[in-house]
Amino acid sequence: KFYQGATTEATQATLASVSPVFAVMKFDKEGNTTYFEKKKTELYQELGLQARDLRFQHLMSIATRNNRIILRMEFLKAVITPEFLLILDYRHLNLEHWLVNELASQLAGEGQLVTYSLPFEFRAIEAILQYWIGKLQGRLNTLQPQILETLEALVDPKLLSVDRSKLHILLQNGKSLSELETDLKVFKETVLEILDEEELIEELCLSKWTDPQVFEESTSGIDHAEEMELLLENYYRQAEDLANEARELRVLIDDSESIIFINLDSHRNVMMRLNLQLTMGTFSLSLFGLIGVAFGMNLESSLEEDPRMFWLVTGIMFLGSGLIWRRLLSFLGRHLEPPLPPHVPAVLKKSQPAAARVEIKNNLKAETSGLSKSTLTNQ
Repeated sequence: KFYQGATTEATQATLASVSPVFAVMKFDKEGNTTYFEKKKTELYQELGLQARDLRFQHLMSIATRNNRIILRMEFLKAVITPEFLLILDYRHLNLEHWLVNELASQLAGEGQLVTYSLPFEFRAIEAILQYWIGKLQGRLNTLQPQILETLEALVDPKLLSVDRSKLHILLQNGKSLSELETDLKVFKETVLEILDEEELIEELCLSKWTDPQVFEESTSGIDHAEEMELLLENYYRQAEDLANEARELRVLIDDSESIIFINLDSHRNVMMRLNLQLTMGTFSLSLFGLIGVAFGMNLESSLEEDPRMFWLVTGIMFLGSGLIWRRLLSFLGRHLEPPLPPHVPAVLKKSQPAAARVEIKNNLKAETSGLSKSTLTNQ
């Protein structure tokens, strides 16, 4: 038993020694900031959580455990309690400016948060969501002018070829736009999962279950769950607007690609038509060049003695070649040009006068009554 106890203690000591260490930044209700490092085992025990709660296995998630909100926005990991906010692993993420200069003042009520009059968890959630939406908006604002400038340079119809460097830039921007669309989609799905479940919204209101004053306010008319729902819905709509703008950029890229392909096809058709015209001209010259070949053979005739015969044969060759080439070009023009649309004559619809319509109705009624009388007589 002594040996087993010693082994167990040694195992626990070994596991504790290899436990990851979190660099933590703590914010209280007044915006005061403290920094410390703590092992994962000690941290989740102090917070009353399980080890799996601080695993942060999803890229984006908002969950509640033991009256704690565990929030992750990709690289941003946070734990929210009714009294304080913990930011985990904040180093090497370029977050110091936002954490020190903006988040602390927002939590203290100096920022532009609309939830300052509500409990602390509302301010913490709004500050984080505001930062994340602002980051997504900044990415979109950076991509939009670059994409529009590149597309404007590529869609120019005067260009006979496409600049490969511009295409490479457009490909990179399109990839960045796809990543932005994915992030917006994940954010919307995460928030929508909470909005669809009333129990999850209730669980996000931490102070409602721990602070008697807040509970009395909630029972006296201030519905904190409704305030939380409105807060999440507000940022869901902002994400939806960003997604629509990104979608418009994606449609613009697709349409521009179609225009680029049409321009390239048009230039390619022009070159093919020019090549075909030159081929027909070569064929015409070759056809009437047979006359010169016939006179160039080593055969004696009386024609080579006449000095005018050379000019006559040369003129017939060039004239015949020109006529044949002209006929081939007209044939090419008739068969390559698109046919004109058929002429559709305008159909004038004349409405019948009201008196004529009344007369037709009376005639129909008279015929119907006559038929009914004759039918009764026959019966």
